[in-house]
This record gives sequence, C-alpha cells and structure tokens, in this order.
Amino acid sequence: MACKTPEKFFPVVTTPALPPGSLKGKVALITGGGTGLGKAMATTFALLGARVAIASRRLDVLQQAADEIRRTSPGAEILPVELDVRKPELVAKTVDQIQSKFGQLPNIVVNNAAGNFIMAAERLSPNAIKTIVEIVLLGTVNVTTEVGKRLISSGEKNTGCTFLSITTPYARHGAAFVMPSAISKAGVENLNRSLATEWAKHGMRFNVIAPGPVPTEGAMGRLSPMSLEESAKEAATRVPLGRCGRPEELANLAAYMCSDYASWLNGAIVDFDGGQQYFNHGSSFGGQLHDMSSDEWENIENLIRGRTGKEKSKI
Repeated sequence: MACKTPEKFFPVVTTPALPPGSLKGKVALITGGGTGLGKAMATTFALLGARVAIASRRLDVLQQAADEIRRTSPGAEILPVELDVRKPELVAKTVDQIQSKFGQLPNIVVNNAAGNFIMAAERLSPNAIKTIVEIVLLGTVNVTTEVGKRLISSGEKNTGCTFLSITTPYARHGAAFVMPSAISKAGVENLNRSLATEWAKHGMRFNVIAPGPVPTEGAMGRLSPMSLEESAKEAATRVPLGRCGRPEELANLAAYMCSDYASWLNGAIVDFDGGQQYFNHGSSFGGQLHDMSSDEWENIENLIRGRTGKEKSKI
C-alpha cells in the first residue's frame, strides 16, 4: 500500500546546514564525485570552505561538474582527477596529485564510487559479479588503505582523516536482484567498522551513510525499467515521510559527519531513508493499515471485542 504522508510536514532544505567556513582547511577526496550524490557533497563541501578533489573514470564529466561547483562557490578550489578505483596504482597516482595540488594528504575521504544494476542472480556472469565487487568493495579498500597507510607513515605530519562511505540499508539484510551490490556494500560497512577501532589511534575516523531512495541517475536510473521520474514517484509511496530524499540533504549530513563538530562520531552507520526499511517490514502491520477509514477501524474493534469478550472501554 502507498504511504500518503503530506509532504508539507517534512520540507526540503537545500542550503548548507553548517556555519560558513566549517570545512576551511580541509582537503576532501570524493570518488564518484562528478554526478549525483558525489557532486552534491562536493558542492556543499566547497561552499563550506573545503578544497575538493572529485574523481571518477570520466574526466569530461568531472570537468563539467568542477565548473558548476565553481559557479556555485566562486573561488572554490576543485581538482578533477580521472580515476578507476579498481586499480591501486591509479589510486596512488591520484593521492600524489592531491598532495601536489593542495600540499597535504586529504583529511576527508568519501568513498562514493559505485556500480549497480538490477538482474536475476541466475543470469549474472562471473565477470558481472566481479566488476561490481571490484568497484564497490575493492575500490573502497584501495582508496582507504592508500590514504591510511600514507597518514600512518607520515608520523608527526599526520593531520588525521575522516573516512565516509556511502552504502545502502540493504547491505545488512540483503535484497533481491542486486546481489553483487548487496554483498559488496556489506563488506564496505565491515571495513569501516574494523578500521574504526584499528586506526583511530592514528587520528582516523570511519563512518557510513546508508541512503534510501534519493533520485539520481546512478542510484535509480539503473535500478528500474521505469524512468527516473517514475521511479522516484513510485519509491516515495514506500517512504513513511511521503517523499524521496534530496542529494543536498544527504550532503548536509555528510558535511556534518566529516566536520570537527562530529569528532567523536566513529564506527557509525546512519540509515538515511525516511524510515523506508521499517514500512511494511515483515514484523510490522503498518502498510495497508494506513489507509483504513474510521468505520473500518470500528469494524475491526468490534471484531476484536467479539473474539475476546471484552467491553469496548477495556480495549
């Protein structure tokens, strides 16, 4: 059943939530930074004063995104870097470029690069599964360990770093038709949990945002035979808050989690889905009951009283 919560109760705020300059002095690396959620985070980080490197496999897309961010935040320092996160040698080269451009290692790393598509598991080739695992899980490992090892070896020059990974709520409970993504995102979450304890002594924090339906071409465009607009409209019916999320909302959450305001936040996984995963949950009766009329509830109450023999006032 559809959720019909009026959107007026939950307005969308797209301006930065943190005070101006909250990320001044920070150098951020955002993989998958040229489109969708990555671009939204890069835009917000730049507005808050960070110098930002955006990385992905398409340099033309990155350059266009960098130009748009500079128009939004005049004077922002944006470095587009062509990168395939599956290749450790290219990850190392990217970190070299960041150090050369900004004079330091990144102290914010957002692992946002992803690959996903809907497909019946029995139709997946070994190569299809391998590709998703290499991008999502091993790509995150490559970026994280490259920066982390350099920070550890830098000794007194270690400026610390906050690592943020973008996963999905189904990383913990699985989901049909996206098996390679589900197992990869689960690994990413455990990578962050593991390093949150092991590398905190080196000044590193590790956290995760698991977004629900936020309409972007990457998140929805490849996961439904419907158009992006149709997918978003359909997804909103399954969110208790009555709408999908906005990239700028996630960007505000990411900015906070990567800022010094959240310096004690470590090892956290934040589900950012409007309560979607609990709507029509297997242990919940919520879905169809939202549309019950007063008369229908009266009938149900009378039925229960008839079964229990209790008076109405005692129910």
